[in-house]
Amino acid sequence: MSDSRLTPVAFDIETSGFDADAVITVAGFAHGLGESLILNTGGHSEVDRNTLVTALDEESTGTVQLDVVANEGELLELVASFVTNQLDGDTHYVTAFNGETWNGGFDLPFCRTRFLQHGLRWPFGDIAYADMIQVVDRFNTQDHTDLVGVYDILVGEETCDPFDDSAEAVDAFQTGDWLPLCKHNLADIQRTRKLAELAGQFVAQSDFKMKNLQPPRR
Repeated sequence: MSDSRLTPVAFDIETSGFDADAVITVAGFAHGLGESLILNTGGHSEVDRNTLVTALDEESTGTVQLDVVANEGELLELVASFVTNQLDGDTHYVTAFNGETWNGGFDLPFCRTRFLQHGLRWPFGDIAYADMIQVVDRFNTQDHTDLVGVYDILVGEETCDPFDDSAEAVDAFQTGDWLPLCKHNLADIQRTRKLAELAGQFVAQSDFKMKNLQPPRR
C-alpha cells in the first residue's frame, strides 16, 4: 500500500501526563504549507494568540495556523476537522514517530482512547499511515532510536525545541508556559516530516509498511 505520489503529513501530540486522567494539550500537523497546531489551555489562563503565532511563524517552514481552545473536547473536534477537510487519501499519508507500530506506539492509541471517551467518531478515514520509527532503521543511526537522536544523526539541523526532555512539556502545560510548549510540538512535527522526506528519497517503498487507518466498520 505504498505510493510514491503520496506526501507526508506529520502528526504529534503532547499530553498532560500518562495517567488515566491525562489529556491532550497540543496536537500538531506538519504539511506542505507549514504547520497546523491546536493548543488546549485547559482553561488555565488567557492566551495572546497573535503573539504566539508571530513567534511560531519565525520557526515555521511556511506559516503556522494556531487554534487555541479551552478543553480537550474542542481540541479533538478541531483535529477531526483538519483530518476531514485538509487530508486527502489520494495525496497524503500520515506519519508519526512511534505514533503507532504493530506492537505499540503512543500518539494514535492515546488519541483513540480520548476520542472514545469524548463520544466522538474516529476521524482518520481512508488514509495511509507509516511510522517513521519503523523506517529509519534502514539508515545507520548509530543505535539511536528516539526522534531527537535519529534526527540529529540523519539531519543535524537546529530546531526550535526549547526542551531537553519531553517531560518538560507536562510542566509547561501545568504552568501555562504556552510558547515553549507549542515550540516543542512544532519541532517534533518538523523533525518527523523531515525524516519522512529523507526516507522517501532513500528507502524502498515496501519498507514503509503502510497501512490504512480507516476502521472496517464506519
